Amino acid sequence: MPHTRYTTLISAANLADRLDAAPGSVLIFDCRFDLAAPESGEADYTAGHLPGAHYLHLDRDLSGTKNGTNGRHPLPDRAALVATLAAFGLNDGQQVVAYDAQGGMYAARLWWLLRWLGHDSAALLDGGLQAWKAAGKPLEAGAPAKTPGNFKAAAPLAVTVDVQAVERNLTTRDHVLIDARANDRYRGENETIDRVGGHIPGAMNHFFKDNLNAEGRFKTAHELRDAYGALLGATPPDRVVLQCGSGVTACHNALAMEIAGLHGAALYPGSWSEWSANPSRPVATGPAA
Repeated sequence: MPHTRYTTLISAANLADRLDAAPGSVLIFDCRFDLAAPESGEADYTAGHLPGAHYLHLDRDLSGTKNGTNGRHPLPDRAALVATLAAFGLNDGQQVVAYDAQGGMYAARLWWLLRWLGHDSAALLDGGLQAWKAAGKPLEAGAPAKTPGNFKAAAPLAVTVDVQAVERNLTTRDHVLIDARANDRYRGENETIDRVGGHIPGAMNHFFKDNLNAEGRFKTAHELRDAYGALLGATPPDRVVLQCGSGVTACHNALAMEIAGLHGAALYPGSWSEWSANPSRPVATGPAA
């Protein structure tokens, strides 16, 4: 009997049932991270994680090499990421579940990267570690053994745009940019991470945490469709470019749009950290025009 394929979200109850029924059919990755303490996520993982879960580090595994101008979390090399995932045991077509303890802000990066590699059997654990614990489900310590898998990349299911395309869009306005950062950072206030505060001229703002309800789970498809529809108006989703500070939380908005049935938005991986690294590029501040 074929297993249900999850491509956006999976609940703690459904994941627990899947692990009971067919534990080898799902591969779980813990993506906990803290920008201010980059090693804390892995330490927390070692102390206790979902049964069988492996750990992926945002800087080491889910990002590429920085050169000072390509942003704080450039995309990893595709072949290197494929090799990493296969080494952890990923097989072609296998269900992947990603989770963190930060509302999905880091796990969504892995979800998006898997789609970028052509792997659509990837879902976020809705509510993350907190939902798993609230359901009374067990944790285990240490790290499980790794058995290599046969995963190979396929045609991308997610698209990107580069900084040159975003620069051209300043004139053409062919695409609508949505910035996933907190509203104060979007306005150019309280910037403590990047070289300068503000946003890309013309970008709108949808803080990624607004995708979640009070319990830390994603809002319903209807609620998300209403929220993004109010922002986009008549703009079709395939003319949307998603960005944030460094291409991480923009993936959270990508997942929200996918849940809402708004398919085809592109990611600008370099995001504000790449844009603002070049002082010749224009900067906007204050609320959206």
